[in-house]
Amino acid sequence: MRQVVIVTPALRDDNNGNWQTARRWQQHLAGEFSVRLVRQWPDALSGGDAAMIALHARRSAGAIAAWAAAHPGRGLALVLTGTDLYRDIGSDASAQRSLALAQALVVLQERGPLALPASLRDKARVVFQSTTARQACPKSPRQLRAVMVGHLREEKSPETLFAAARLLADRRDIRIDHIGAALDPALGEAARATMAAVPGYRWLGGLPHEAVRRRMQRAHLLIHASRIEGGAHVVMEAVACGTPVLASRIDGNVGMLGEDYAGYFEWNDAEALAALLVRCRESQSWQHATPNLLGQLAAQCARRAPLFDPATERAAVRRLVHDLLGAH
Repeated sequence: MRQVVIVTPALRDDNNGNWQTARRWQQHLAGEFSVRLVRQWPDALSGGDAAMIALHARRSAGAIAAWAAAHPGRGLALVLTGTDLYRDIGSDASAQRSLALAQALVVLQERGPLALPASLRDKARVVFQSTTARQACPKSPRQLRAVMVGHLREEKSPETLFAAARLLADRRDIRIDHIGAALDPALGEAARATMAAVPGYRWLGGLPHEAVRRRMQRAHLLIHASRIEGGAHVVMEAVACGTPVLASRIDGNVGMLGEDYAGYFEWNDAEALAALLVRCRESQSWQHATPNLLGQLAAQCARRAPLFDPATERAAVRRLVHDLLGAH
């Protein structure tokens, strides 16, 4: 059984998107390949590795360079994150070198290739991430319940949510839960201040993944306000459980939800986010009105859901590794 190494800057304790991707791809490849997850390469077991999949052009640059030196031109795929595509590859020399060394460049949403230099796009392939589908939970018409999921850091734009919540402070019929650890202590303080000022906003801190998915199932909406995304797990998880999304209009979100999706607001526009929340709440009261925004968003998400099917991702990941090994 051929051995594949997945290099990821995040392992189980980090409980973030990189870890979720690495673990899921390990499961997709199991049975046909022996797969191990590492933060650094080489290590004591590296002699048996036949191919490498590295997550993150900059943070895995050392491992990528070491693999290319040990195995020139052999079996190296780079999975590009949001900070890779929309920040690092434009300015960081180590990230740029990673792009050049890899035989395959994997992006996680359909607009990802557009962020690459034109000369490298022929190495790119889109692999949508996946999650198991869940039954949508019954939702009360008495209130609109929204949830935002993401650790509190600048890239996730939590300040947009804080400002929108304050704009809706007088609305007792709109409730917002915010899940994520305060990776930036100042943003944690801002979340606490918002919670004190706005009765309808609750910051819940970091929660286990299963608890997060249950809360998404029970919410009417997921809010995703990020400035940078490569293809957010929480977006596809919400879609897979029948929860529509209100998302910042950035390439990483448009590549997941589609060009014509009706639930976008411009990045950092708290007024536009608040207005969408109000429109969704009003559409609950007019179930048969046209247009019914909440129903429209649900229908659009349902049409995107097949993209995030585990069997589709499994086939794409296995095809990637076969290509890296030169076996079709």
